[in-house]
Amino acid sequence: MPTVPHPPEAPAAPTILARLRAETRPYHDALEAGPFNEALRAGAPTTAGTVQFLERMFGFLEPYETALRQHEAEFGPAWELPKRYRAHLILEDLQRPAADPGLPLCPAMPLLHTLPQLLGAMYVLEGSTLGGQVITKQLEKAGIPQRRYFAGYGERTGPMWKAFGQLLTETATPATADEIVASAARTFQCLAAWINKP
Repeated sequence: MPTVPHPPEAPAAPTILARLRAETRPYHDALEAGPFNEALRAGAPTTAGTVQFLERMFGFLEPYETALRQHEAEFGPAWELPKRYRAHLILEDLQRPAADPGLPLCPAMPLLHTLPQLLGAMYVLEGSTLGGQVITKQLEKAGIPQRRYFAGYGERTGPMWKAFGQLLTETATPATADEIVASAARTFQCLAAWINKP
């Protein structure tokens, strides 16, 4: 008696991290094409360019971290959010007072009202910690003083990124994945427009 062939298995849906990497790549590349990163690739960073980059990053991180703080309860302790706040490191690098740093804030932030929107933005900002050690070495070669912001989480940078990826994978659902990816893409776009503007 002939056997009935099994229908082919449907391909597994890509993980949220795989989707984020693939679908935000063009926006990531556009961010990396800015003047600060161009100077780093050319081996010619400047103190002025570094200071401008840090000032712009603060202008983006401050409202982003404010939104995260407002939603800490939705994340829970496993995310270690207090350890992930880094805007204050920029103020230390620039020797600016925390009470009134006198730095402009990004006027066109991505939407950061829902957990999926915050997770998408978090993917972008947590990912930015990974290149910090390389940047620090390039600044050292150019004689530019070390900056704490670029050190990320120091020796914990890798483990903190891995923990974020695991938590994101556990938290994302088929119903929220599209919103997470769209938020990450929008975050890259808003950050690039802010960081790279003349």
